[in-house]
Order: sequence, then C-alpha cells, then structure tokens
Amino acid sequence: MRIFVLGAGGTGSLLAQLLKRQGHVVWCGDRNLERAHHFLSKKNDMEVVRTNARNIWSIVRAARGANLIVNALPAVFNKIILRAALRLRAHYLDLNSHLVHHPFRPEQFRFHKQFVAKNRVALVCAGVAPGLTNLLAERAAEMLDSVQSIQIRLFESTESKDPISTWSADVAYDEATSRPRIYRNGRFALVRRFEEREKFRFPPPIGEVPVYLAAQDEVCMLPYVIQVRDVDAKIGGNDIERLRRWHRQGRLNRSAGIIRARFPETLTPRRVAKLIRTGVLENARFAATVLVGGTRRDQPLRIRFDASFPSLYMIRQRGLVSTPIAYATAHLAAIFIKHFPRDSAGVLGPESLSAESRRAVIAAARSRDFRIALKITRLKHNDEDEEF
Repeated sequence: MRIFVLGAGGTGSLLAQLLKRQGHVVWCGDRNLERAHHFLSKKNDMEVVRTNARNIWSIVRAARGANLIVNALPAVFNKIILRAALRLRAHYLDLNSHLVHHPFRPEQFRFHKQFVAKNRVALVCAGVAPGLTNLLAERAAEMLDSVQSIQIRLFESTESKDPISTWSADVAYDEATSRPRIYRNGRFALVRRFEEREKFRFPPPIGEVPVYLAAQDEVCMLPYVIQVRDVDAKIGGNDIERLRRWHRQGRLNRSAGIIRARFPETLTPRRVAKLIRTGVLENARFAATVLVGGTRRDQPLRIRFDASFPSLYMIRQRGLVSTPIAYATAHLAAIFIKHFPRDSAGVLGPESLSAESRRAVIAAARSRDFRIALKITRLKHNDEDEEF
C-alpha cells in the first residue's frame, strides 16, 4: 500500500519505519520538518512533507495518492483528518479518540455512513490501550456464555528526576484533565478524576501498586459490541501518582491550559539517549491487564490477560531509542495495518474486526517481544478461587 503517516513524533516516526520495512511506500507529514527529521533515523531517506493538520487542504495535498492515511497526531485532529481521508477516498487509521461532543461514544463513529458510502474503512483506536486491550477483552468474552464485567488496568511508570513525556504530551494532558468514564449497571456515567483507589497486582517485576479511575477509550467502545454490565479502566504507576498530586494541589486545571514545565514536548531519540547517559532518566515501564468476569456453563469464571512490554532499559539494550509506550503503540499499529480489513467498509473499532483478524493480530503481537499471558480462575460459590 501507499501509506501517509501524519505526525512524525515518537510514535509516528517509528511506525513509519516499521511500515517501510513491511514493504509499503511510506511518507510522512508534520508541521515541524526539522523536529520530524530528529525522530527519523539519520539513515532514513523517507520523505517528510510540511503539513498543517488544522487545514484539510494541506492534508489533502500532502496525502494525495495514499491508499491509507495513518493519524499519529493527538485526537483533537481526528475529525479533520477523517474528512481529508474521505475526500481522497483513502482508508484511515488512528490511535485514540477525543470524546468531547459525545462523552460516551468516540467521535470517529459519526463518520461511519460516509465511509460506507465511499467503500472505505476507518480503523480507530488501533494501538495498545486502546487497541490491543480491546482485542483481549473481546477474546475473553468469546470464551464465556455471558459477561458481567470488564476491567482495564494499566501501569505507566517513568523513573526520572524531572517530568518527562514518554509519549504525546498533548494526549497525556488531555487524559489527565478529562473526567473518567465508567459503565456501571448497564449505564454510562462521568466520575471524578483519580477516584476509586484500589491495590492491583501486576506481573513481576511490577507487583502491587495503587490504581485510579482514568479516561480511557475502551470504556466507551466495548459496551457497544459486548453485552456487559460493568466496564471501567484504571491506571497506576509513578506517572499517575505525579498527576494525582498536581490535581490535589490545584495545579492540573484545563482552564489554565497545558504547562510545558509539567508536560514537556515528547523527547527526540537523541534527547532520550542523553538523559539516560546523564542519569536523569533511569528506566520506564508499561504494562496492561484485561480482566473479564462472567459465566460459562453456569460456572463463574474470571479471565485475565497480562500484556508486558519491553522496558526502556531493554529497548536501549537492543540499540533502539524509544520509550515503552511509543514502542508498543507503533508496533501494534503496524500489526493492525498488516491485517487491515480492506474488504470491509465503515468505521470499526479493533473489537469489531473479524475473529480471524483479531486472533491474527494477537498472535503477531505475541511473536514480537511482547508477552501476553492468559490465566483463567474458576470462581466457587463460597468465594474461593481456583486457578487453571
């Protein structure tokens, strides 16, 4: 395919290089060409076109001739890039949603009929979380006759002396200042930020950490596809603890806008390497767990998927310069593109892909250096659990 990647930052630049290795014709668009070239490797001769994502005609000119437009920019630009893809009759893929006009339904689905009319596909929220987490939730639901609850638990931790953006600072700020969504007793609701603290045990070497309700797209996607009663998402780790502290101090306010001292721009590979050498940035980790509770043949079960990704130290040992979240998101997006549903039409979330495609994406993720472990717990009526 001919693929145009809009946004050559930490995730978009790595994704573009992965797609080129797959044999696609790839070029990038970004408003800052100099910064984009800092993210792309020196040996990379990939074309980068100056593109203003606020101007639909700028996107159309830059992406002309593309079969697929990949939106690796913050979700605030989703709608305008979707319109550009429709004008070019191109397929579309993005990594997350904005949830402003409709707080309980990703804005991308408003374009479903238009993509059906163009006989094109928009695969939305196709990264790790959301993305892989949606697939794991759907895979667990397939194992059950009925589903009671879905819980998404994420761990994001950066061992650094100063605030560092290991992925998009704008996306991190947007999520930190947004009210979390929950789905309880079959109804959506908005709740207060950093509420419902609980202790959750992630696989080693992370262990038990406090997690808090957070704004995650999965909560507003899964209930439309899976018949479920309760869905929520919580995040733990150093990064969320820092945000929670700022929130309690009144220093995390949307009306004040993004403050770059707290949400600095995403680090270029050269900057990441320098901070590691000087000891400012020691390590970073990212992990995701999906818990699905329900019944099968009248037997209560809890199905748990644990997804572990390479730490910053492990990525650096391989001679690469990327952060764990950017690394995992880029690789998963590349896998989604490899199994892109070009024969379908409309706006689709990962959980709406065919069973064959979903399993192929999970299998491909496992074949990388990502660990995806499955554990099923049989719940007895006397509240004793039996794992198998």
